[in-house]
Amino acid sequence: MKRIKAGLIGFGTVGTGVVKAFERNREILEQRLGAAVELKRIVSRDIERPRGVEVAPGLLSTDVQSILRDPEIELVIELMGGYEPARTYILEAIAQGKDVVTANKALLALHGPEIFEAAKKAGVDVFYEAAVAGAIPVITAIRENLCINRFQSLFGILNGTCNYILTRMTDEGADFSEVLKDAQAQGYAEADPTFDVEGIDTAHKLSVLISLCFGTPVDFDRIYIEGISRITALDIQFAKEFGYKIKLLAICKEEGGRIEARVHPTMLTQGHPLTDVDGVFNAVRIVGDFSGPIMLSGRGAGMDATASAVMGDVMSCVRNRVTGSSGRAPARGYRCEAIRSLPIKPMDEVVSQYYLRFMVNDRPGVLAKIAGILGDRRIGIASMIQPERHQEDSVPVVLLTHEAVEADVRCALAAIDALEVIREPSRFIRIEASLD
Repeated sequence: MKRIKAGLIGFGTVGTGVVKAFERNREILEQRLGAAVELKRIVSRDIERPRGVEVAPGLLSTDVQSILRDPEIELVIELMGGYEPARTYILEAIAQGKDVVTANKALLALHGPEIFEAAKKAGVDVFYEAAVAGAIPVITAIRENLCINRFQSLFGILNGTCNYILTRMTDEGADFSEVLKDAQAQGYAEADPTFDVEGIDTAHKLSVLISLCFGTPVDFDRIYIEGISRITALDIQFAKEFGYKIKLLAICKEEGGRIEARVHPTMLTQGHPLTDVDGVFNAVRIVGDFSGPIMLSGRGAGMDATASAVMGDVMSCVRNRVTGSSGRAPARGYRCEAIRSLPIKPMDEVVSQYYLRFMVNDRPGVLAKIAGILGDRRIGIASMIQPERHQEDSVPVVLLTHEAVEADVRCALAAIDALEVIREPSRFIRIEASLD
């Protein structure tokens, strides 16, 4: 039986799950592969910390070169995260003729083209299923199972922390800061939650998916990113009254040779499949010209879910090694020569419906002033709620618009906020009425 030796860089939560999978399901590995996979070396900055998994003496090291320069190791699993030195280590592994499995979505979002091109030249594989949506096999689905399709759109709930916070806010009427503090206490949110709650983590994953769906590199800085930290319990309450639910969505669409690439809180109609994805779960909804709409959902993070995706990639690498078929499926789903550069549609040109909330002085004629400014910018009002007084001398005015251009909405809101009757900056949330 052929034996493939692997090295693991990074022995944190996911790395621990991978080691457990190697040990617990070794028999399944061999039965499915017809080959044995041996974890020869684990490199970590801290090799003394208990991790709840037994490791053979001599397996642990702090020297990454004990993996990168070992000619017996044919497969490198990178789970350390971050941009550097992960990028350097991966490129060195590729240069040494080793296959790479990584869960590093941030690195791929910024340096994916460089890594994939290096792998193509070296004739090795790079797999990264665990970089997006944990155990959900969305990368493989797009790259292989659905690859005949011209994709029209992709919508994703890709961050479990944000989805957990919004679910709690929706179910309990709690404020963002209160739920965030509890999520940190339970380990669902980092001590510094910025990457999660401000949408950056979701945008990293969206960048990877856009490349796969549309065969185009994405300048990460061109993705519009807006997080959930400004969403209030009041907005969630009004969304419910209109029949909507708020989710942080990753959105990409192709139209007229341009790509929409955006991450922001979005109101979805109650009853849509994505609105039922709650807690720490993730989901991706893809529409292809032949497949139609397909939705994949499941656990998007955590030790076991992510380790499942990593081990799936490990097994793909081993199969390719055993059969001599490395590079069978291009890492980005398209041959390097077929990668094309498509422009990103400016956010100001995006067309959407909008939820608008204003806190105004309770005086006659206020609504007429707001409606007049909106009308001047060609923004029609679809429906409205004007509840009883919210604070002394202050009342919320809440509107849903017909479809409007983003630039017009922002100009109108700037003009409205300049009115003396406005008590605080206006709030707006985009609405996706149809995901097809």
